[in-house]
Amino acid sequence: MAKRTGRKKSQLPDFYYEGYLEKRSFKDKTSRKLWTCLSGNTLFFFNEKRDNDYLEKLDLYGLISVTDDGSPDPNLDAARFNVQMTNGNIKFTAPSAESRELWKGFIYSVAELQVPSSLNLLPGQFHILKETVQKEKERLANPPTEQSPPTTVRTDMPACYYKVPRLEAELLLEREANKGNLLLRDGKDGRSFAITTKQDLDGSIFRHYRILTKPQGGFYIDVDKPVHFDTLHDLVNYMVEKTKGSLTPLIIEGQYDKNISFISSDNENGERTQQPLPDPAPAREAPMSVTGKMTSDEPQPAAEENSPAINREEEKEDETHHYIGVQIPPTPEPRKILMPPSPAPRKTPPSKPATNSASSDIPEKFKILSNPEIKKQILPAALSELKLKLGQKVKIQD
Repeated sequence: MAKRTGRKKSQLPDFYYEGYLEKRSFKDKTSRKLWTCLSGNTLFFFNEKRDNDYLEKLDLYGLISVTDDGSPDPNLDAARFNVQMTNGNIKFTAPSAESRELWKGFIYSVAELQVPSSLNLLPGQFHILKETVQKEKERLANPPTEQSPPTTVRTDMPACYYKVPRLEAELLLEREANKGNLLLRDGKDGRSFAITTKQDLDGSIFRHYRILTKPQGGFYIDVDKPVHFDTLHDLVNYMVEKTKGSLTPLIIEGQYDKNISFISSDNENGERTQQPLPDPAPAREAPMSVTGKMTSDEPQPAAEENSPAINREEEKEDETHHYIGVQIPPTPEPRKILMPPSPAPRKTPPSKPATNSASSDIPEKFKILSNPEIKKQILPAALSELKLKLGQKVKIQD
């Protein structure tokens, strides 16, 4: 049999008696040898003694009788006995007759809270049974207090958690059947939780499962075969997955208004009416730069390398007309008279470094002068000289 997740041994009350038993119930086809522990008025069954999680449990509240079973057994030393419960008969096989008497005594003592007198036991063993009955009475008179869930759990609840009692949970699932059939709520004692489910089978069937917290943290479903979880979210997901979607969390989303409004009172007649909130002011435009131009992230085209210097001068003049937040139109400039391009200076053979005496030998017509009147005289002379040279070339070609 595969090992199932059960409650830890540390969570169980003290063991009154423990040992190996072969168990066979009306549901089992064969017997199974399990490590059995009597804790409180419940039998817990483990695969092995060293295991920390139990496989099954048997509550002795419904005990009717504990009797010997005289059927033969291949093991001559083994001794069988029957435990008759309200829901059926369970057969056990103890390793010896003495062990069988002790198991019968402990089971009867914790279930009936008295020591049976028909057992074949020693005086010391009867004394142990009397102490067990006294411990069980004290345990029942002082049940262990369950720890309330920490505050951090309350702030991280699944979406299907509702603070409703048991009856209201059923009404909520009935009313919102198209939105889910499983919800998580607080337990009756206020220190635990509960799962409420609704399914239809010739009518509505409601089920309630108690969720308890573990001292070391986490939760478990308090059923015959407890299932443990780290968070309540894991618990809800487990219920959905294991039922293959038959159970779905009940999630009710609240409705939200699309327009903001408020209640206003008229100062003259005192009438109160609902008023819509005024529309917000339009978004402000992008701020202007210091030069009066709107900022832009787009890259500006690079200036041409051979652009005339006059364009740069015009840009500088345009910038002088811009001030913070104000743009003053530039004053119109006088129309410029375009002049023909001046010829490039003729190349001269390399000469010695210029000296004062050498500079005096250069003709005046080759000197670069900055006087505009002299430039006007040089241009006609240069043109006539070019015409003369062109005429000489034409004659030579002829």
